[in-house]
Amino acid sequence: MDTFVIQGGHRLTGSIAVSGSKNSALPILAVSIMTGEACRFGNIPVLRDIQTQVKILNTLGIETQWKGRDVFTQVKDTYNSTAPYELVKQMRAGVCVLGPLLAARGEATVSLPGGCVIGERPIDLHLRGLQALGAVITLEHGYIHAKAPKGGLKGAEIYLGGKFGSSVLATDNVMCAAAMAKGTTVIECAACEPEVVDLANCLISMGAKITGAGSPRITIQGVKKLTGAAWDVIPDRIETATFLIAGAITRSPITVTGTRPEHLLAVCDVLRQMGVTIERKGTVMKVVPGERPKASEVVTLPYPAFPTDCQAQTMALMAVADGTSTIVERIYPERFMAAAELKRMGAKISVANGQAIIQGVEKLSGAEVMASDLRASAALVIAGLAAEGETRISRVYHIDRGYERIEERLRKLGAKIQRASGADDPAAAAAAAAG
Repeated sequence: MDTFVIQGGHRLTGSIAVSGSKNSALPILAVSIMTGEACRFGNIPVLRDIQTQVKILNTLGIETQWKGRDVFTQVKDTYNSTAPYELVKQMRAGVCVLGPLLAARGEATVSLPGGCVIGERPIDLHLRGLQALGAVITLEHGYIHAKAPKGGLKGAEIYLGGKFGSSVLATDNVMCAAAMAKGTTVIECAACEPEVVDLANCLISMGAKITGAGSPRITIQGVKKLTGAAWDVIPDRIETATFLIAGAITRSPITVTGTRPEHLLAVCDVLRQMGVTIERKGTVMKVVPGERPKASEVVTLPYPAFPTDCQAQTMALMAVADGTSTIVERIYPERFMAAAELKRMGAKISVANGQAIIQGVEKLSGAEVMASDLRASAALVIAGLAAEGETRISRVYHIDRGYERIEERLRKLGAKIQRASGADDPAAAAAAAAG
């Protein structure tokens, strides 16, 4: 099991390019199920989750080929419409094949999803939306079985609000299914995230008739068939934010290129409140080194508010801020897995009832910590970059799900970080990181 070994306290400098959005790429790759024509999807990040999605598509009769950052797909057979447990269990986004399968083949059997253990991630909104289109759904032996009625799916008015607001993946699934349903579908309380807009625009390029993506009401006029796709996914806004926070916590002049600043207004506003200056010019965002950050308050909510996927990284920054900060988690109230590990590094954090209170300290100290989920992993990495001494992060397979070769890219900025395979020789790994 790989480990990251970080020698912290070093200032970073230079430029880092942001990758394509993982959360866009996963559902967009799935739309290749919906057309008999060849597709090309560009700006696809090489990540564990993407590789898992490609394997799921392969089991569903989709031939795939990588060429650099492009993935080419073509449906070769439609005999199997079952996405198996051994693949879907690895990430919750595996469920995004449900809507495309139902739309294109009239039936789908998909394992209940897995992924990070960060609290309840209900599937009920997906099922409610597909049932409103006429699908007959049963849950048996850990699988979702969905079947379209004889006359096919039919458009409907659908409300997709849940206990914690809208759902990105549920919106994705229902939008895909409705794109080939008969008649008009209106999704109320649709997710407004840029990744939903990216999927909608990809479908539109294939011949779908969709309006309102990016707003709480999406209208879809069903079509009989879709053409092939030639689509480049948007930059990853969460990765962008992670690198900006890495610059802020190390007080380093990091430049992040290939970004979409308009997707990060809430994050940039919180950083501004904390005294961090971000210069923006076109698709380039630069951290201007400053003094110790100030305490702030954050509430996570659906887009365009502050994203839950940036909560753990921001907590790491707040851990060294001047004063007392608070984070209220409205999306996944149990998503404070990073707190206990940051406390091992000297952070003063208390968590209760979906809220974290962070009393800033002047410096963190390196420690042995364990990654528990994707974004907590990123928080520990950036905390390790700023901490005094050595930090060892185990279970870094979590971070490989969402950040491509992060240690190599950070080293180009001057970070002292190395991957130790199996962590068999701590002394050798520490020496490598120091060198």
